[in-house]
Amino acid sequence: MAKAKTRTIYVCNSCGVTSLKWQGRCPDCGEWNTYVETVDAPRPIGTVSRTAPSGAGIVAQPQQLATVSADSLARHPVPISELSRVLGGGIVPGSLVLIGGDPGVGKSTLLLQLCEAVCAGLGSVLYISGEESVHQIRLRASRLGAIPDNLYVLSETNIQTISDYVESSRPGIVIVDSIQTMYAEGVESAAGSVSQVRECTMALMRLAKGSGVPVFLVGHVTKEGAIAGPRVLEHIVDTVLYLEGDRFHQYRLLRAAKNRYGSTNEVGVFEMTQEGMVEVPNPSEAFLSERPEDTIGSSVGVMMEGTRPLLVEVQALTSYSGTGISRRTANGLDYNRLLLLAAVLGKRVGVSLGDQDIYVNVVGGLKLEEPAADLAVAVAIASSAAGRAVKPETVLIGEVGLSGELRSVPQLERRLSEAAKLGYTRAVCSRTSRKPQTPDGLKLLQAGTLADAIGYSLEAPQGTRRSVE
Repeated sequence: MAKAKTRTIYVCNSCGVTSLKWQGRCPDCGEWNTYVETVDAPRPIGTVSRTAPSGAGIVAQPQQLATVSADSLARHPVPISELSRVLGGGIVPGSLVLIGGDPGVGKSTLLLQLCEAVCAGLGSVLYISGEESVHQIRLRASRLGAIPDNLYVLSETNIQTISDYVESSRPGIVIVDSIQTMYAEGVESAAGSVSQVRECTMALMRLAKGSGVPVFLVGHVTKEGAIAGPRVLEHIVDTVLYLEGDRFHQYRLLRAAKNRYGSTNEVGVFEMTQEGMVEVPNPSEAFLSERPEDTIGSSVGVMMEGTRPLLVEVQALTSYSGTGISRRTANGLDYNRLLLLAAVLGKRVGVSLGDQDIYVNVVGGLKLEEPAADLAVAVAIASSAAGRAVKPETVLIGEVGLSGELRSVPQLERRLSEAAKLGYTRAVCSRTSRKPQTPDGLKLLQAGTLADAIGYSLEAPQGTRRSVE
C-alpha cells in the first residue's frame, strides 16, 4: 500500500480548527496569532492507530440504560479532603482529570501527595514523568514524607509504551506529568504540538475508559492562564482543575472549571510549605490572622466559594494624583468592577475621587469574582478617602447597583453564620423581603443604599460623639 502523503496545515491553539494557510485571526473563535504550523499525515484506510488500546477493533453494541449497573463506578475515597471536595467526593474509576496551573504553583507536588495518600486503598500507583528523572522524583518524595512500597515511577514520553505498561500492570491510578511532553509515533510533529497533544490525550482517554484506571494529567498553561494546547483538550477530559495562587503567597486555591462527576462551584484551599501542600481547614481564619485592627482603608467581606463561605480582607488606598490623570489599580479584583464602584461612590454617595489614585488589594492572593464583595470594596475605598476606619468586628455583604442601591445576595444566612463563628459582632448587608435568621451575638444592620451602609460601617469623624447605627 502506498504511503500516505503528508501535508502542512495550520491549527488554532485556542479552538483546534484547521486551515490550509496561516491566518492572523482565527475565523472560528476570533483569537489573534493562535495558528501554529503542524504536519498532517493521513492514515491509510483500514489501518489502526498505534496508540489505540487492544480490542479497539471490536464493535460496541447498544445497551438499555436501565440495565447498566452503576456499582462499578463507586468513587475511590481520597484522604486529602480539600482535593476530594473539588473532585466531587472521590476519584471515579476510568475518569480522566486534567490539572493546570502556573509553573511552580505546586501541581506536581499535590499529585505526588495524592499518590502517597491513595496507595493503601488503590493498590499500586504509577507516576509517569516526562520532565523529571526518577532520581529527581525520589528527592521530592523524600521531602514530602514516607514513601509507600507500592508507588512506582516511570520516566517515559512514548505514549504507546505507557499504554502497554498500564494495560499489563493495571495500577490503581496513573499520573502523567505532563501531557505536553508525551508523543505518539504515528504523528509526524514534535512533542507538545497541537497534533501530539490531541492524539496523546485521546489515547489516554481510550486507555482510562477501556481499563477503568483513573488517569490524572498535568497540563502547562499559557501566559493568559489557560491550558496550553487546543481547546479540544478540555473537551476530551472529564474534569479540568486549576491550581491558582501567587508564587509569593503561601496559599493555593484548587478550582474545578469542568466536572462531569460533581459540582464546579467547590474550591479547595492549601498552604504551600516545605513539607508540601497542607490543607487549610478554616481558610477564613487563616486569611484574617494578620489583619490589624482599626486600620483605615481595610474592610472584611464574605464571599461564597461553592458551598463554603470565606471571609476575606479588602484593602484600599486613595492618594492625591499630582499628574492630573488619576490611576485605578486592582489586585485580586476585576478592573472594570473597580471602575464601576468608583463611579457609584462619586455620583451617588458624593465621595470625591476624581483627583484621587485608587489602589485596591485582596489579601492572600485571592480573586474576588462574586458581586457580593462589592460592598466590602466600596466601604474600604470610602474609608481611605474619608480617613475613618471601619468599626471593629464588622463584616460587609452586598452587591452594589448603578443607582447606589444595595441588592441581596444568595446564602446570606450561611455567610452570617461563618462571620459569627469567627467572633464578628456586626454585619452590614442589604435589605431583604424576609429577615434572615441571625446567629446569637451578631447584630444585623440592613441598608437600602450604599450611602446608608457606609454610615453604618465607618467610625464617626473625630470631634463627634454620635455614631450612626
